[in-house]
Amino acid sequence: MARTAGELAEYLQAKLEGDAAVRISSVASPESAASEDLIYIEQEKFRERAQASKALCIIAPPAIEFTGKTVLRTAAPKLAFAKASAWLTPPVPVPAEIHPSAVISASAKIGERVAIGPFAVVEDGAVIAAHTQIDAYCFIGARASIGQHCHLYPRVTLYAGVRIGARVIVNSGVVIGGDGFGYVFGDGKQWKFPQVGGVEIGDDVEIGCGTTIDRGSLGTTRIGTGVKIDNLVQIGHNAEIGEHTVIAAQTGISGSCRIGRKVILAGQVGIAEHCTLEDGVVAGGQAGVPSGKTIRAGEVVWGTPARPLARFKEEYAWISQLPAIGKRLRKSAT
Repeated sequence: MARTAGELAEYLQAKLEGDAAVRISSVASPESAASEDLIYIEQEKFRERAQASKALCIIAPPAIEFTGKTVLRTAAPKLAFAKASAWLTPPVPVPAEIHPSAVISASAKIGERVAIGPFAVVEDGAVIAAHTQIDAYCFIGARASIGQHCHLYPRVTLYAGVRIGARVIVNSGVVIGGDGFGYVFGDGKQWKFPQVGGVEIGDDVEIGCGTTIDRGSLGTTRIGTGVKIDNLVQIGHNAEIGEHTVIAAQTGISGSCRIGRKVILAGQVGIAEHCTLEDGVVAGGQAGVPSGKTIRAGEVVWGTPARPLARFKEEYAWISQLPAIGKRLRKSAT
């Protein structure tokens, strides 16, 4: 949807410098942008890239100057760019059609303008609210519930009783509600511990391809509002993830962990069972959190076992010097 720079400045509450009539129809990177594309930069070191771009309109912070460009000034260019993108390129409405090959139980409740793709299965008592899109080969188990304006991409599996809020995006290959990994050894074998709980997903959550979220063993696995989960993440039974937390790819969260609000887990973080990460914690890539550990609010940790970043950096600096220290010690001993 085409807009003018003036309209966009008003929408973003940004300060306009230049021609308010410049037409903007999409977004792009500086290198690939055409004249009607919007671009952004956050730092002075990227100024030349933006200046050389064919784009006529740039979102930029104060004090970065341009020649011959219309500039929208804001203190948070990346956030403004994301908002502009959503406004300029809204999702294309999907026809509210149910494919003839879809298998839908007579007891399922399907809301208005729901789209269900080929070979999808919706079991007894499932509820799909209005304006939700279910793509090909999805499986919606008995009594599962999906809120309004959700999108399940192909081959998503929801086990029985899973509950999903509104405006949730679930990418291909996600499995929600499978049994947790719980066993008790006795009489010479592993006995399966009951996995009879549920899963509750809040509003505005996005779940990446191939991620798995286990149902609670006796309680409920909960994912809070606004949580963003990358591809190939494993979330164990009875885990609780607080609102607006971000979890990067290949992270593993064991059962009964408590992850607070606005936590950031980088790639390949491993969290053992019964851990607590309080609000605002940041765990760097490949950090390992041992069983039962609590990381206090706002702390930044790295390494295995996870420890405060300043300590990790000091220890890592010493470790990197060990070969040279060892060489000197061997030399002095001869």
